[in-house]
Amino acid sequence: MTLENWLWVLAFVAVLLAVAVISAVHAHVALRNRLLRTWGELPERTSRDSEDSLKEAYLASSKLRPTTSVVDDLTWHDLDLMRVFRLLNQTESSVGAEALYAKLRGFDLGQPNVDEQLIAFFAGDQVARMKVRTAFARLGKLDHNQSQNYLLSTTSGALANVWRYRLLGLLPLFGLLLALILPFAGLLVTIGSLIFNVIYYELKKEALTLELNAMRYLVQTITTAGALVKVTTPKQAALQQALRPLAGISRHAFTFRAKSGSMADLITDYISFMFMLPFIAYNYVLRTLRLNKQAALDLWAVMGDLEVAIAIANFRLAMPGTCTPTFKDGGVSATALRHPLLDEAVPNDVSWHQTALITGSNASGKSTYVKSVAINLLLAQTINTATAKTFACAPGHVVTAMAVQDDIAAGDSYFIAEIKAIQRLLNLVAKGERVYGFIDEILKGTNTVERIAASAAVVQWLNQTSALTMVATHDSELSEILAGQVVDWHFQETVDQAGVHFDYRLRQGPATSHNAIALLQAMHYPASITEEAQRLAHAFEQSRTWPTL
Repeated sequence: MTLENWLWVLAFVAVLLAVAVISAVHAHVALRNRLLRTWGELPERTSRDSEDSLKEAYLASSKLRPTTSVVDDLTWHDLDLMRVFRLLNQTESSVGAEALYAKLRGFDLGQPNVDEQLIAFFAGDQVARMKVRTAFARLGKLDHNQSQNYLLSTTSGALANVWRYRLLGLLPLFGLLLALILPFAGLLVTIGSLIFNVIYYELKKEALTLELNAMRYLVQTITTAGALVKVTTPKQAALQQALRPLAGISRHAFTFRAKSGSMADLITDYISFMFMLPFIAYNYVLRTLRLNKQAALDLWAVMGDLEVAIAIANFRLAMPGTCTPTFKDGGVSATALRHPLLDEAVPNDVSWHQTALITGSNASGKSTYVKSVAINLLLAQTINTATAKTFACAPGHVVTAMAVQDDIAAGDSYFIAEIKAIQRLLNLVAKGERVYGFIDEILKGTNTVERIAASAAVVQWLNQTSALTMVATHDSELSEILAGQVVDWHFQETVDQAGVHFDYRLRQGPATSHNAIALLQAMHYPASITEEAQRLAHAFEQSRTWPTL
């Protein structure tokens, strides 16, 4: 090649390097701007962090770190807690998202598992917060990453006779050394061993590739920990201690790097296969995890704590009107309590120290109030935060029976599904546990007489235990039957020519008004229907018997 050709080649390489540098700088600036812009804001919705993936990781981690109280699936879905999780989920990695999800699904009674010192640190130190968020953002998120399953079972999938792979990987190097003495023999050994290794890998490729892909995120997480230990935080010493016996795993990060499918990836992969590096690295990681399992668990816990603390600090800043709860014996007391999922929630106070019946007309706010109390009991005991001006409670399990549906697969009718949902509460209470129970439209799936009779019996039974129960119902008869045993609250409406209006304010005593027929009028039902309905309702209220049509 002439000098001019070489100059063109060098110029082309320089352009490629310049493009790579500019692209990297642009990505860094874009990331920095995003992290600055999103701080103090409720999180943006992401396509990552699917509920199936988060639950999969939680089920594995819960076996490693069991808790004294668990939010079961019915309560989780009744309270729409996945949406609550998304309000909190200002995390940049799956490590943080999985830790936050696990924190909301399980907790130890009386011991909110959050580090207030760490939360305050990240709330006040923007430089450290940016460094930590940047490190986690570079790690990124990967659903179904299997890290928790590897931590749970560090020996599953281990390859037998690992010495064989080391020997095969060394043969090409031995051939090169042999070629210095016996060129033909050395070349034969080198080429033969390289061809054998590639063929052997191709035979084992499918199973090993799946394992390497699954392990990739775990190795990248440990590499990220290496960056995090350089940031001064209250967790720095704990992070260093947990990382120390695992640091060697980072040396194999090349084997587990993220791949784009480029020609460069294909070439480097085949070089790795020729020297059996994937087999050696895979077994090395499993062996290191097995020998240092507690350190690995500690590392994941500390890294999760970092992102959870940032998420909680952000939530407290972005969500107006939050407080740190206090824990004491008794019931639940709160001022200006709000439902966190409503943009313009009407605040209500809470003074709940005995079984409560909440009555009121349709859409008046009963269910929303019940859910706001239940959600805040969980937020208080999990992330040490409540969406209220003040909040105090005694520690206790939270169980709901609200958004009940029939189960066609199990052959359960609506009523069967409903009594099974309530039975969860009864069973837990029967064990002597402190339970907060929330029931919406109790036993509405059966006839009026048996519904009221059974509902009264259930509420009376619960009232004789240590449980604290809140029941939303349309059955005003329950207030009469249980008079003196429960406290009555209600929501009400006003009706005028413009329609039905609600103020969503909790009031003392049972409801004294109804709005179902007024809603029929507002929907322009025929006047003959609404007038006849009013006549029948009035007759029943006067005599407590139904007239014959």
